[in-house]
Amino acid sequence: MAHENTVMEVSALENGTVIDHIPADSLFKIINILSLDKITNRITFGTNLESKRIGIKAIIKVADMEVDRNYLSRIALFAPEARLSYIKNFEVAQKIKLVVPDTIEGGVKCANPVCVTNHEKVTPRFDVVDKCHIALRCCYCEKITTSDRFEIIK
Repeated sequence: MAHENTVMEVSALENGTVIDHIPADSLFKIINILSLDKITNRITFGTNLESKRIGIKAIIKVADMEVDRNYLSRIALFAPEARLSYIKNFEVAQKIKLVVPDTIEGGVKCANPVCVTNHEKVTPRFDVVDKCHIALRCCYCEKITTSDRFEIIK
Protein backbone atom coordinates (compact mmCIF):
# COMPACT_ATOMS: atom_id res chain seq x y z
CA MET A 1 0.00 0.00 0.00
CA ALA A 2 1.41 3.43 -0.97
CA HIS A 3 2.12 6.09 1.63
CA GLU A 4 2.10 9.85 1.15
CA ASN A 5 5.89 10.02 1.43
CA THR A 6 6.50 7.26 -1.11
CA VAL A 7 9.27 8.05 -3.59
CA MET A 8 9.00 6.49 -7.02
CA GLU A 9 12.23 4.74 -7.96
CA VAL A 10 11.31 4.24 -11.62
CA SER A 11 11.36 7.34 -13.75
CA ALA A 12 8.62 8.20 -16.20
CA LEU A 13 9.22 7.49 -19.87
CA GLU A 14 9.78 10.45 -22.14
CA ASN A 15 9.17 8.29 -25.22
CA GLY A 16 8.55 4.56 -25.51
CA THR A 17 6.09 1.78 -24.77
CA VAL A 18 4.44 0.57 -21.58
CA ILE A 19 2.73 -2.82 -21.41
CA ASP A 20 0.62 -3.10 -18.27
CA HIS A 21 -1.68 -5.75 -16.78
CA ILE A 22 0.48 -8.68 -17.86
CA PRO A 23 -0.19 -11.82 -15.80
CA ALA A 24 2.91 -12.16 -13.59
CA ASP A 25 3.64 -15.67 -14.86
CA SER A 26 3.70 -14.39 -18.47
CA LEU A 27 6.24 -11.58 -18.01
CA PHE A 28 9.25 -13.45 -19.35
CA LYS A 29 7.23 -14.88 -22.25
CA ILE A 30 6.44 -11.32 -23.34
CA ILE A 31 10.11 -10.33 -22.93
CA ASN A 32 11.00 -13.32 -25.14
CA ILE A 33 8.36 -12.52 -27.80
CA LEU A 34 9.69 -8.96 -28.09
CA SER A 35 13.36 -10.07 -27.93
CA LEU A 36 13.95 -7.45 -25.25
CA ASP A 37 17.08 -9.30 -24.15
CA LYS A 38 18.71 -8.27 -27.44
CA ILE A 39 18.15 -4.51 -27.36
CA THR A 40 20.12 -1.77 -25.64
CA ASN A 41 17.18 0.50 -24.79
CA ARG A 42 16.45 1.19 -21.14
CA ILE A 43 13.96 -1.45 -19.96
CA THR A 44 12.14 -1.48 -16.65
CA PHE A 45 9.92 -4.31 -15.55
CA GLY A 46 8.16 -5.22 -12.37
CA THR A 47 6.39 -8.38 -11.40
CA ASN A 48 4.12 -9.69 -8.65
CA LEU A 49 2.50 -6.27 -8.35
CA GLU A 50 -1.04 -5.81 -7.05
CA SER A 51 -3.77 -5.39 -9.64
CA LYS A 52 -7.48 -4.89 -9.02
CA ARG A 53 -8.20 -6.20 -12.52
CA ILE A 54 -6.15 -9.43 -12.62
CA GLY A 55 -4.89 -9.98 -9.06
CA ILE A 56 -1.12 -10.16 -9.51
CA LYS A 57 0.41 -8.44 -12.52
CA ALA A 58 3.62 -7.49 -14.26
CA ILE A 59 4.54 -4.36 -16.21
CA ILE A 60 7.17 -3.60 -18.86
CA LYS A 61 8.46 -0.13 -19.83
CA VAL A 62 10.77 0.22 -22.84
CA ALA A 63 12.34 3.59 -23.58
CA ASP A 64 12.54 4.92 -27.14
CA MET A 65 10.80 1.95 -28.76
CA GLU A 66 7.37 1.34 -30.21
CA VAL A 67 6.29 -2.30 -30.16
CA ASP A 68 5.64 -3.49 -33.70
CA ARG A 69 1.88 -3.99 -34.08
CA ASN A 70 2.53 -7.41 -35.66
CA TYR A 71 3.44 -8.67 -32.17
CA LEU A 72 0.25 -7.52 -30.46
CA SER A 73 -1.73 -10.69 -31.24
CA ARG A 74 1.12 -12.85 -29.93
CA ILE A 75 1.30 -10.83 -26.72
CA ALA A 76 -2.50 -11.15 -26.36
CA LEU A 77 -2.18 -14.96 -26.27
CA PHE A 78 -0.18 -14.69 -23.04
CA ALA A 79 -1.66 -11.46 -21.69
CA PRO A 80 -5.25 -11.09 -22.94
CA GLU A 81 -6.03 -8.34 -20.38
CA ALA A 82 -2.91 -6.30 -21.18
CA ARG A 83 -2.94 -2.63 -22.10
CA LEU A 84 -0.25 -1.13 -24.29
CA SER A 85 0.52 2.58 -24.16
CA TYR A 86 2.73 4.52 -26.55
CA ILE A 87 4.37 7.43 -24.73
CA LYS A 88 5.42 10.69 -26.44
CA ASN A 89 6.92 13.60 -24.48
CA PHE A 90 5.92 12.03 -21.13
CA GLU A 91 2.25 11.76 -22.21
CA VAL A 92 0.18 8.78 -23.33
CA ALA A 93 -0.13 9.30 -27.09
CA GLN A 94 -2.12 6.14 -27.71
CA LYS A 95 -3.56 3.39 -25.52
CA ILE A 96 -4.43 -0.03 -26.94
CA LYS A 97 -6.38 -2.81 -25.24
CA LEU A 98 -5.00 -6.06 -26.59
CA VAL A 99 -7.47 -8.43 -28.19
CA VAL A 100 -7.09 -12.16 -28.70
CA PRO A 101 -7.42 -12.63 -32.46
CA ASP A 102 -9.58 -15.21 -34.25
CA THR A 103 -6.50 -16.61 -35.99
CA ILE A 104 -2.77 -16.44 -35.33
CA GLU A 105 0.06 -17.01 -37.75
CA GLY A 106 3.55 -17.78 -36.47
CA GLY A 107 4.94 -17.13 -33.04
CA VAL A 108 3.69 -20.36 -31.43
CA LYS A 109 4.77 -23.92 -32.17
CA CYS A 110 2.19 -26.66 -32.77
CA ALA A 111 2.14 -29.15 -29.87
CA ASN A 112 1.84 -32.09 -32.28
CA PRO A 113 5.39 -33.42 -32.77
CA VAL A 114 4.49 -34.89 -36.19
CA CYS A 115 2.79 -31.74 -37.53
CA VAL A 116 4.18 -30.57 -40.87
CA THR A 117 4.97 -27.18 -39.30
CA ASN A 118 7.52 -28.86 -37.03
CA HIS A 119 9.40 -30.57 -39.90
CA GLU A 120 9.02 -28.33 -42.96
CA LYS A 121 9.46 -24.63 -43.61
CA VAL A 122 5.77 -23.97 -43.03
CA THR A 123 4.63 -21.12 -40.81
CA PRO A 124 2.31 -22.41 -38.09
CA ARG A 125 -1.25 -21.11 -38.37
CA PHE A 126 -3.98 -21.56 -35.79
CA ASP A 127 -7.66 -20.83 -35.26
CA VAL A 128 -8.38 -19.59 -31.75
CA VAL A 129 -11.06 -21.94 -30.41
CA ASP A 130 -11.21 -20.58 -26.84
CA LYS A 131 -10.44 -16.92 -26.12
CA CYS A 132 -11.02 -17.19 -22.36
CA HIS A 133 -8.62 -20.05 -21.60
CA ILE A 134 -6.69 -19.56 -24.86
CA ALA A 135 -6.72 -22.72 -26.95
CA LEU A 136 -5.52 -22.91 -30.54
CA ARG A 137 -6.37 -25.45 -33.26
CA CYS A 138 -3.63 -26.03 -35.81
CA CYS A 139 -4.88 -25.37 -39.35
CA TYR A 140 -2.66 -28.20 -40.66
CA CYS A 141 -3.09 -31.12 -38.24
CA GLU A 142 -6.06 -29.86 -36.16
CA LYS A 143 -4.24 -30.55 -32.86
CA ILE A 144 -5.48 -28.32 -30.02
CA THR A 145 -2.71 -26.51 -28.15
CA THR A 146 -3.60 -24.91 -24.83
CA SER A 147 -1.83 -21.95 -23.24
CA ASP A 148 -0.01 -24.16 -20.73
CA ARG A 149 1.70 -25.93 -23.69
CA PHE A 150 2.56 -22.89 -25.81
CA GLU A 151 6.13 -22.87 -27.03
CA ILE A 152 7.25 -19.54 -28.46
CA ILE A 153 9.04 -19.52 -31.80
CA LYS A 154 10.67 -16.54 -33.48
